[in-house]
Amino acid sequence: MQTSLPVALSAQLAMEKRLDTIANNLANTRTAGFRSEEVKFDTYLSKAAARPVAFVSEGQSYISTRAGELTQTGNGMDIAVAGEAFFAIQGKGGTVYTRDGRLQMRDTGELQTLNGEAVLDVGGAPIQLDPNGGPISVAHDGMITQNGGQLGAIGLFAMAPGSNLTRAGTSGVVPDKPAVPVVEFGSTHIAQGYVEGSNVNPILEMTRLISVQRAFEQAANLTQTTESSLSSAISMLGGQK
Repeated sequence: MQTSLPVALSAQLAMEKRLDTIANNLANTRTAGFRSEEVKFDTYLSKAAARPVAFVSEGQSYISTRAGELTQTGNGMDIAVAGEAFFAIQGKGGTVYTRDGRLQMRDTGELQTLNGEAVLDVGGAPIQLDPNGGPISVAHDGMITQNGGQLGAIGLFAMAPGSNLTRAGTSGVVPDKPAVPVVEFGSTHIAQGYVEGSNVNPILEMTRLISVQRAFEQAANLTQTTESSLSSAISMLGGQK
């Protein structure tokens, strides 16, 4: 039984998925709060042949929670998370969590992201500011002060252990387990006047891209060589009497 063809095909399918994730990561190297996508591969052992044959799985993708670099902007409407936590915003289908803290205040006072989603407090309620109250000050625990008065606190939420994240929009994620409100603000806190960039390492992704392209070419060459061998064998056997 010829096993090189299905083995090479399984490798090409896995590498195609990896190429897609690398391309998406590279396209978002400058997207604020973007979380890169990684792929985990497993090996399956088939015993259908005379000898066990190892096949690679298509790959299981997951979203990396590794932090991106914080850049100081000096803009009071820019906030970033230091530590392992997320902001909560009101998405179209429910609560979405993000690390993109570029905010704005509407003329009516609602605190929103640049895309127009409401920013939520720790209880999941939209935050209302005073449109005529002047600049805001955001403390490390998320407490918002405007014109000398406290108007609410931006919620910080940690992902529950073992949570699987699904991408929502460009920089948002939705966990399959309820997120946990952060109540202790030590290593995890809010930094006003900063924006977190993408956590994609472009040099690493380019290195991966080159590696995957070379491996794809090797798998394609293996397929071509196997097909040539089969054709030669068929020709030889067909010519025998």
